Amino acid sequence: MEDERLRAVTVGDMPPAHQKIVIADYDPVWPSWFEEAAARIRGVLGEVALQIDHVGSTSVPGLPAKPLIDINLLVADPAEESAYVPQLETLGYVLRVREPDWYEHRMLRGTDPLVNLHVFPPGCAEADRVLLFRDWLRTNAADRDLYARTKRELATRNWKYVQDYADAKSAVVSEILARAQETPARG
Repeated sequence: MEDERLRAVTVGDMPPAHQKIVIADYDPVWPSWFEEAAARIRGVLGEVALQIDHVGSTSVPGLPAKPLIDINLLVADPAEESAYVPQLETLGYVLRVREPDWYEHRMLRGTDPLVNLHVFPPGCAEADRVLLFRDWLRTNAADRDLYARTKRELATRNWKYVQDYADAKSAVVSEILARAQETPARG
């Protein structure tokens, strides 16, 4: 991501530059970290939280990941920050990203446990996409291994921002998603 674009969507200080990407082996404690964070979020938001999902690599058993929980939170209107941000701030969350031109995405950072809380509206294609990706990786060992190898290889490189590492995974994510979309749903 270019500095200008990153600066435009960042709330507060720019993210630290040149951080080492740490990929840890899967830790079975990660789902409980999600459950704890989700319970606290539900506790302060009540019905404002329309859906809370564990996404990202920590949500896939066996997949190595940065030890940081990614959560998707669906709210009626992410642009109406007053409906959820102040309540999340009482839990220590800090609004870090505001992307009104990309599904009204907001991202808040939590620290106990480390959480990237992604806020989207209901029916959001991106929220559906990450759930499809998660569910596919949970059931497809070959693509889970491909993604793990890619993540580990990319983590060895030097990146200006963590977002650059995330962006570098786009090609393999698209490749895997294409296979997931071609496969009929089981049920």
